[in-house]
Amino acid sequence: MERTTCCVVGGGPAGMMLGLLLARAGVEVTVLEKHGDFLRDFRGDTVHPSTLRLLDELGLGERFARLPARKLREMRMRIDGTTVVAGDLRHIPGRHKYIAMVPQWDFLDLLAGAAAQEPSFTLRMRTEVTGLRTDEDGRVTGVHFTDPDGTPGELAADLTVACDGRHSLVREAAGLRPDFFDVPIDVWQVRVPAPRDDSKSGRVFMSIRDGQVAATMDRGDYYQTSYLIKKGTDGELRAHDIGWFRERLGGLLGWDRAAMEAIRSWDDVKLLEVTMGRLPRWYRDGLVCIGDAAHIMSPVGGVGVNLAVQDAVAAARLLAGPLRRGEVGVRDLERVQKRRRLPMAVTQKQQLGEHEMLLKPALDGTLRGDRLPVPLRMLRRVPALRTVTGYLGGVGVRPEHAPEFARR
Repeated sequence: MERTTCCVVGGGPAGMMLGLLLARAGVEVTVLEKHGDFLRDFRGDTVHPSTLRLLDELGLGERFARLPARKLREMRMRIDGTTVVAGDLRHIPGRHKYIAMVPQWDFLDLLAGAAAQEPSFTLRMRTEVTGLRTDEDGRVTGVHFTDPDGTPGELAADLTVACDGRHSLVREAAGLRPDFFDVPIDVWQVRVPAPRDDSKSGRVFMSIRDGQVAATMDRGDYYQTSYLIKKGTDGELRAHDIGWFRERLGGLLGWDRAAMEAIRSWDDVKLLEVTMGRLPRWYRDGLVCIGDAAHIMSPVGGVGVNLAVQDAVAAARLLAGPLRRGEVGVRDLERVQKRRRLPMAVTQKQQLGEHEMLLKPALDGTLRGDRLPVPLRMLRRVPALRTVTGYLGGVGVRPEHAPEFARR
């Protein structure tokens, strides 16, 4: 049996950030990632201003700036021919007045490279957690896993942190059950080559018309595009020929036939089954959940990655000392949830409001450009409100700063 001080399950944004910060605090930390690399498509590729500021504080800003990225400064939507600027980041406080669109694998490679410089950090790829170790009192004391060869093993730890996402095995094994919200949507995700028309450059752009909703983000040589469908209708709609979808998406976003031909078959259209929920309690003795393992976010606003990173920063600041002293207890874990409860609740309330006010009536075909909901009418009439919504989406409530022990 092997041993570490803190076992982090999952090498996503929350897990890699937490591993880096704890290692810089001198805590022995081991991150277990079941995949062999970070290369997955349609992951959260948005790095928000609060995370960009955090990277500066960690001494990683210059390295991040060398990664291939697009800068998104505005969220614009067109509803039946009526344009609404839903968020504008160009005037928010701080140095970074944009959302950086960076492939998540590049972001994770950056964090992994920085963490590898710390002697107390270990990253084990192709190592899949299969269950939890517990003592006779029910305290979590580490994990069971299989190594790259499929050989079972055990890793004992003073603390186990679940960073393994919305379908968290660790959360399930710990007996922690989320409360789920009803959501009206699922999402088809596709890549579309960037048309010659660059009117959407530097923007998140949403189009709503005739019971259809699509949002697209500028990724340089292609647009990362989401087409919303009513919950549970994926199988029914895929009975159509792929040409049906190409025609609908192209007409909705104003893209020509040549761009649409890149969607060759339904295999190019990936389904995201949207769920939303939260744990009433994020922890039990010896274990805490953060990120999507603690609160399952809607893809609306692309804020899931940013929220997970902020969770990791708060957890590192609150837990590094107890971990170094070898006395991390339930009250320390409770403080993590208390610190991050408000940002999580506010963000989910915003997402649920957008589902109800915008997306559900849009898919029902009842949202009209000449009868916009009051919040959207206010955004059209009072431009300053766009900066407020830009700040809420880009920075959020209670943004975290890097702990002093982690700054370089």
